[in-house]
Order: sequence, then C-alpha cells, then structure tokens
Amino acid sequence: MSTQALHETEISAAADVPTITITREFDAPRELVFRAWTEPDLAMEWMGPRSIKNEATHWDCRRGGSWAYRSWRDDPDDGFETSFFGSFHEVRAPERLVQTFTWEGAPDGVSLETITFEELPGGRTRCVAVSVVESFEIRDAILSSGMDVGVKEGYAYLDEILAGLAS
Repeated sequence: MSTQALHETEISAAADVPTITITREFDAPRELVFRAWTEPDLAMEWMGPRSIKNEATHWDCRRGGSWAYRSWRDDPDDGFETSFFGSFHEVRAPERLVQTFTWEGAPDGVSLETITFEELPGGRTRCVAVSVVESFEIRDAILSSGMDVGVKEGYAYLDEILAGLAS
C-alpha cells in the first residue's frame, strides 16, 4: 500500500488556549468518514503510525459510552505496547463526535476532542479535530511527542481505506 497522502494534514496550536487543531480533507462522503472514526474495526485499522497495530478492547460508540484500545508493534524484540481509553460524550452521525482521550502513560492528561465532519462538494469531507488539554505544557509535550507522524500516516492510510470502501 502507498504511504502518499492525497491531502495535506494541518496541525496547529492556538497561542491563547491549550488546544491542538488538526484539519484534513478526504475524498469520501462524510457518512463514510464518520464510520471510519466510530466503527471499531475501521478505526483500529488506520489510527496511528503504520508500524503500530491496534485492537479495540472495549467500544461502545454512543452518547455516554466509552472506548479503549491497545497498540503494539509486531516486532517481539521491540517490546512496545500501550493503551488508550476515553468516553463518548456526543455521537451525532455524520456530523460531530465529542470524546475524551487518555493515554495510559499519563492518566491525568485527559484531552477533550471535538471532531466535526463537514460535507464538501463532490462527495468530499473536511474533518476538523480540536483537542483541549489542561495546560500549555501538556499541549506542547503532545506536539513534541512525534504525534504528527502518527496522525499523518494514519490519515494517509485512511485515504486508502476510504477508497476501498467507496468502490
């Protein structure tokens, strides 16, 4: 599979509030893009860098529901394994998803994420994900963690998945 992204991924940080905004367009209808975020089999396929495998250990995608997944690398010598968890606060198909996101390695570092799915002409979709964290220090640590690699690789892989689903 190709690693070439169809569209640029914009990652920005506000100067006055501890937020991270990720904006990306996809060449697929928003109903399909929303499914890729909310159906566990699809979400686990594309989230994160390509070197990582994901498995949903719990997934109840509804208002008041929760989710959890683990991530690892296939290389047994690597020893990398971690987990993430959160709660779904709003699931409004196909336009809006609000959830918390927590990495097990920093359980006090909860972010609140709002993802909007904007329908564009030609059956395309713009996703805007805004994450709010407790402090600028946490936000800056996230930004310097290399998360941009995982986001960009994941979205490029999502392009491929969406193309397959749309055909």
